[in-house]
Amino acid sequence: MLAKEIKNFLADEHGATAVEYGLITLLIAVAVIASATVLGNNLRALFNNGAAEVFARQAAKL
Repeated sequence: MLAKEIKNFLADEHGATAVEYGLITLLIAVAVIASATVLGNNLRALFNNGAAEVFARQAAKL
């Protein structure tokens, strides 16, 4: 009886499915965070360059 319970426990894959979904979710979260970081850095550079251009043109008018 105990051997049968152990065999059934080891054959059960419900927990493995939950772990797989957890790993997939983690991978997606890491990809989103990495993408947001890169996009944020690019946007910061774009706005800084735009601001520098505006200040340079304003200073040239004075």
